Amino acid sequence: MQVVRISSVDAAKLLSKQESHFLDFKAREVAPSKLTKSLSAFANADGGDLYVGIAEEKDANIFHWRGFDRVEDANSHLQSFEIVSPFGDDLDGEFLEVDPADRNARLFPGFVLHVNARKSRFVRKSSDGKIFKRLGAGNQPVSTEEAIVALRRHKGVESFEDETLSVPIEEVTNSLAIIEYLMEAVPTAEPEIYLRGQYLTHGAKPTVASVLLFADLPQAILPKRCGIKIYRYSSEESTRDRLVSDPITVEGNLYSQVYAAIEKTVDVISEAAFLDDDGLRTVRYPTETLHEIITNAVLHRDYSVTDDVHIRIFENRVEVESPGRLPGHIRPDNILTERLSRNPNLVRHLNRFPNPPNKDVGEGLDTAFEFMRKLNLRDPIVRERENSVLVTIRHESLASPEQQVVKHLEKYPTIRNEEARKLTGIGSESKMKKIFERLIRVGEIEHAPGTAGRGYAYRKALK
Repeated sequence: MQVVRISSVDAAKLLSKQESHFLDFKAREVAPSKLTKSLSAFANADGGDLYVGIAEEKDANIFHWRGFDRVEDANSHLQSFEIVSPFGDDLDGEFLEVDPADRNARLFPGFVLHVNARKSRFVRKSSDGKIFKRLGAGNQPVSTEEAIVALRRHKGVESFEDETLSVPIEEVTNSLAIIEYLMEAVPTAEPEIYLRGQYLTHGAKPTVASVLLFADLPQAILPKRCGIKIYRYSSEESTRDRLVSDPITVEGNLYSQVYAAIEKTVDVISEAAFLDDDGLRTVRYPTETLHEIITNAVLHRDYSVTDDVHIRIFENRVEVESPGRLPGHIRPDNILTERLSRNPNLVRHLNRFPNPPNKDVGEGLDTAFEFMRKLNLRDPIVRERENSVLVTIRHESLASPEQQVVKHLEKYPTIRNEEARKLTGIGSESKMKKIFERLIRVGEIEHAPGTAGRGYAYRKALK
C-alpha cells in the first residue's frame, strides 16, 4: 500500500476537520473489528473516509496525530477491512506520513492509515456479520427485516417491482394495454401464459411491474406512487402564489404515461410566455432532452416511495424530480458512465413496446446532455436529495456572458443591459453592468453614442 508524504500544514488542516457523515477519525488502539462498522456504514450509505491513527481529546473535541510506528503494525487492520470488502472493490487505502524534512514533522508522529470507502452496490457487513449505515457522524445499525429490505432495495439488490399485489389478476391479463402490447411484441401469446412466463405474475397475483406496465390505470391500484404532476410557475420560485393554474396530473400505464407527460410538458413550455422589460418572451429546450429525462425519471424511480414524479416549469429552468435516491453505487458524478437499473423488468418490457420511449437502453441521460450542448445550453444538473433525485434543465448558454455579448454585437449594432440579461440568463442589473465594464477595459466594447437612461447601450469597440 502506498505511503504518501504530506506537509505539516496539510496534516493540521486534516486535524481541524470535524467528524461527519463522510468522515471518521479513530485512534490506532481501537480494535480493527470495531473499525469495520465504520467501513460497513460508509459503503452502505454515501461513502466516506476513515483515518486510523488520529486520536480524539474528548473533553476538548480536539484531534491529535498519533500514527502507527511502522506500516506493518496496521496489518491486522487491513486484514479485517478485507472482510467488509476487498481493497480495489469498494475500498482504497494509503498511509499518510508527514514529510520528515518538514520542520514540524515531530508534531505528527507515525503513519496514519487512510481508507476511502465508496458507496457500494452491495450490502456490506462488518467483521461480526452485522450491517451498519452512516447517519450524520455516527454508525447506525440496520437490524430489522424492514430496514434491511429497504437497504437492499436502495442498493438495487432487490426491487419493489417484484412485489405481488392483492388485486385480481384480470387487471393485467384482460386489459387493453396487454392486448395491444402482445399484438405487437408476441402476437401468438396468451396474456396469462406470457405474464407467468416472464415472472410478472406469481400464482393469481400480479407484480408491481406488471401492474405498472399492463394495467389500464395503475394509479387506482398504486395510489400516490405512480402518477406524474406537471406545474408551471410564473417566476423563478416554486411558491404557491406563483403557480399558474392547477397542476396537471398524467396517469395511465407507463408507456402511455411517458409519452403523454412528454407531450404535455412540451406544450406547457411552448405556451408559456414570461414578461420582462421588453415584453413577453418564450424559452426553448431540446425535446429530446425532455424526453430522455422524463423517461429516465419514470423508469428508474423507487416505486416503494409514496410520491409522484414532479415536473416543474419555471422562467429559466425545468425541474424533474423522481422519488427515491440513486440506486447502488450510482452517484451524480458517475451517472453518465455507470449503469445499474433499479427496475430491470420495467426497462426490458417497456423497450419491447412499439416505438419504445427508451430506445437506446442505458444511453438516455447521455442523449439528454448531448442535445443540450447542440443548442449551446449548459448541461443538466443531477442532485441527490434526502429521498429523491432532482434533474434541473437550465436555460443558460454554454458560452460565458462575455462571449455571448461579443457574439451578439457581431450580428447587431448595439446591446442594452436588459437585452444582455435576457441573453445570458443573468438576473442582476448590477452584475451585468460589471461584465460590460470588464469588456470596456479590455477594449472589446464601448458606449454607443447618443444613448442614455433606460436606452443606454453598448456597441463593438471601433479599433
